[in-house]
Amino acid sequence: MITAFHHVALIVSDLATARRFYCEVLGLAELAAHYRAERASWKVDLVLPGGGQLELFTFPEAPVRLSRPEALGLRHLALTVADLDAALQRLAHYAVSCEPVRVDPHTGARFTFCTDPDGLPIELVERR
Repeated sequence: MITAFHHVALIVSDLATARRFYCEVLGLAELAAHYRAERASWKVDLVLPGGGQLELFTFPEAPVRLSRPEALGLRHLALTVADLDAALQRLAHYAVSCEPVRVDPHTGARFTFCTDPDGLPIELVERR
C-alpha cells in the first residue's frame, strides 16, 4: 500500500526565522513558496535529501502546542546526517545548542537532539 514517505508539515510562528533554521542552518533547499491570501497563510515546501519534503506553514494566531514532557502527537522530527560531529560543529556555528550525544542501544547509531526556533525537537541520527 504505502510506497514512500512524502512530507511532514510544520506550523511555524515566524517564517523568516524558520526558513533560516531549516535552509541555512540545516541546509535544506526551498522548492516552492506560496502565499494563500484566503487564509492569510504561507506554505513553503523544502526538499529533503532522498525525496521527501518538509512543509512550513504560517497561520495567524496558531495556538501553541505542548511538546514536553512527552505530549501526545508528533514526538520529534528525525533527520539523518553523514557525520554527527560535523553537524554539531555547524549547529554550534549558528549558536544552536544540542543535547549530549547518545548511542542507541539497539542500533548502535549515534544521535542527539536540538530544537527548531519554535521548540520542536529535532533528532540528528548519524548514518551507519
